[in-house]
Amino acid sequence: MRSPSQFVRTASPEALFVIAGISQYAGAVVAVNLFEEIRPATVAWFRVMSAAAVLVAISWRQVRGGWTRGELTSAAFFGVATAAMNLFFYLALDRLPLGKSVVIEFIGPIAVAAAFTRSARNSAALALAAIGVVTLSGVEMGGEPWGIVFILAASAMWAMYIILGRRVAHLDRGMAGLGIGLAFGSLAIMPFGVSGSWAVFTDARLLLMCVAVGALSSALGYGIDQVVMRRIPVRRFALLLALLPV
Repeated sequence: MRSPSQFVRTASPEALFVIAGISQYAGAVVAVNLFEEIRPATVAWFRVMSAAAVLVAISWRQVRGGWTRGELTSAAFFGVATAAMNLFFYLALDRLPLGKSVVIEFIGPIAVAAAFTRSARNSAALALAAIGVVTLSGVEMGGEPWGIVFILAASAMWAMYIILGRRVAHLDRGMAGLGIGLAFGSLAIMPFGVSGSWAVFTDARLLLMCVAVGALSSALGYGIDQVVMRRIPVRRFALLLALLPV
């Protein structure tokens, strides 16, 4: 029987994307239910912060190794973009339905896939993904203007996540690059999320739910992304991301 690490190393990118997608959106469902008790920005901060703690803990040997300025800079930019993506996504979720938000957000991956597409087959797949986004979203642009603004901002950060995440994936640091990057990201969005955080720190149930969001949506989901980005070209990675709303 294969261990989880062996499965991740040998499974197809498509299978890993299914697992990552289920994990990320299971975490999103938990997050949406938290919005009745906690500010979305606070949930986003706890998501990033708890994921960073989990990833740094499991990759401590790689974290302790000497880091060059270039490696830290790459990890920091990636982490800040990822944290901003999470923040904007949750602010949008507070105003738009989850399904529509997820679909619209993937305009970012589609744009990256379009920029790197080189073959007719990939172009056809990209066109189908774009049609799917338009069909599945069904959102009226005038209904929730701030929701649209936030989800489009999240989409732009998602594109940055793909481009910068590939650099971090090739640092040969395992999950340490992702963990360090998210640590920087948690510091960047702390001013937006710290208000109301005391209620989470003093309530074991809320804290556990926030940690679950970070573990499912970021630690596991983004961790799998890092593995996949080492194995396939960025255009294919972006295209597979664009298909996740299905």
